[in-house]
Amino acid sequence: VHKPTRQPATKMVKIRASELRQKNKAELLQQLGELKTELSTLRVAAVTGGAASRLAKIKVVRKSIARCLTVYNQTQRERLRTKLGNSKYLPLDLRKKQTRSIRRRMTAAQLNAKTSRQAKREANFPARRYAVQA
Repeated sequence: VHKPTRQPATKMVKIRASELRQKNKAELLQQLGELKTELSTLRVAAVTGGAASRLAKIKVVRKSIARCLTVYNQTQRERLRTKLGNSKYLPLDLRKKQTRSIRRRMTAAQLNAKTSRQAKREANFPARRYAVQA
């Protein structure tokens, strides 16, 4: 029994993230709009019984849209990070994720803080040193 091999119907150009990173905000949004319109036309073609090559292209376009959005969001976050710099408070989505327990841990300053009574006690009664004979 001979099984037909799947041939790539049309060579679909995959958008690379590295190319997207070189574009500015307006160009990225324009490309995103173009991809979304292309996706809608492809979906219409799928409903009306389009060619298999066009149906296969839907996945590539969807992934390209995702890539565009990812690059756009990453660049937005980077711009925000540089703008905010070392400000005291950061938006929650720009803070370090870590784990919940690590986020709730005491800071080094809180751990090393001493009450005035404890400080006096340590100053007045230092730890004893014993000479050990060999």
